[in-house]
Amino acid sequence: MIRKCTLIVAVCASAFAANAAETGGDAQAGRNKAAMCQGCHGIDGYRMAFPEVYSVPRLGGQHPAYIVKSLQAYKSGARANPTMRSIAASLSDKEMVDLAAYYGGSSTQTAAK
Repeated sequence: MIRKCTLIVAVCASAFAANAAETGGDAQAGRNKAAMCQGCHGIDGYRMAFPEVYSVPRLGGQHPAYIVKSLQAYKSGARANPTMRSIAASLSDKEMVDLAAYYGGSSTQTAAK
């Protein structure tokens, strides 16, 4: 039983450490890079029509680790969307973390606000 609890604590601690590392980006640098995101993600209710009709999610307030993982998945092709794949492919890992820090902040302001 103690071994099981130790394992659970170790797994939770490593997950927390991974999230902390991913969210250590520079929000100001992310803000400077965010202009390319605003055309779609900064418009309430925006939908893209290619390759299919898809409601574009708002990024402000999303969990930073989720944003990083999503961008990595688009870049690798694990998530399929031609527009997002090309945008993510142009981003370095550092830029992804910076964007996540910017959008993950609770006071994120977008063009629509």
